[in-house]
Amino acid sequence: MPAPTRRTHARVMTTSTAQHGGIDIAYEVEGTDSGEPILLIMGLGLSMSFWPEPFRHTLTERGFRVARFDNRDVGGSTHLTGLGRPSPLAFAARRWSGYRLTDMADDAAAVMDTLGWASAHVVGVSLGGMIAQTLAGRHPARVRTLTSISSTPAWHIGRPHPRVLPVLLSVPARNREAAARQLLRIFQAIGSPRYPLDADGIREAAERSFDQAHDPDGILRQLATIVSAPDRRPLLRQLHQPALVVHGDADPLVRLSGGLATARAIPGAKLVVFPGMGHDLPAALQPVIADEITALAGQWTPGNG
Repeated sequence: MPAPTRRTHARVMTTSTAQHGGIDIAYEVEGTDSGEPILLIMGLGLSMSFWPEPFRHTLTERGFRVARFDNRDVGGSTHLTGLGRPSPLAFAARRWSGYRLTDMADDAAAVMDTLGWASAHVVGVSLGGMIAQTLAGRHPARVRTLTSISSTPAWHIGRPHPRVLPVLLSVPARNREAAARQLLRIFQAIGSPRYPLDADGIREAAERSFDQAHDPDGILRQLATIVSAPDRRPLLRQLHQPALVVHGDADPLVRLSGGLATARAIPGAKLVVFPGMGHDLPAALQPVIADEITALAGQWTPGNG
């Protein structure tokens, strides 16, 4: 596929597509070619646009070559509309055969293949953390270090606080302005009470995502994949990579017990809990999280993955 480039704050960004089993995975990469490879995996229903530019810029300044991508059923990647909308029975029975977290982890590996990366530091947030955990267990030699942010090893651990359910279950928006308002309401409900919300950034990312591909059924397919996935703790107990678990003690979407369970399951994992952090990446904490990821990367040596 052709790889158009553009400059962002004096950084060159390359956009391209990887293929996995007939599925196109849209991705972008930035930073110097000689930088340490790091792969960012976003959460449920959100495109790669939601990785904050200052956070990515901080990582490139610390010597990383940063790749991020749209998960299947989101953004510029393939939307599996032929699978339809998962039925209520599929959610109730926790059985949906459309695709699995292992398939989404293999999508991530396909991006690495296209970039020519034999291995990379892997960072995932929320659903992205579940995918990153699965990738580390499924392809351990490909994950130099694992960072799991605001995530959980099993759907039933750290389940959402009841107070956020009404906004999460609201009727999907029908135009870009309504979609931006709706997502802003969601982040106001799940975001960090101690830190200001980047409302402008959320609106802009939401509008770009709507223009690119508005697909509420795709979000439901991803959600069905989450609730159908087996408990990953047995897999995580076998990991040997340096690992970091980041969570907020005020996260109402994946509550703190999810992060605690993740850290307990991974041998030697470092747990960092931020007071007042919810289910987002507050601007004030982004440099601190980048510092933790950089320090973790320094623990990696060839052959210890």
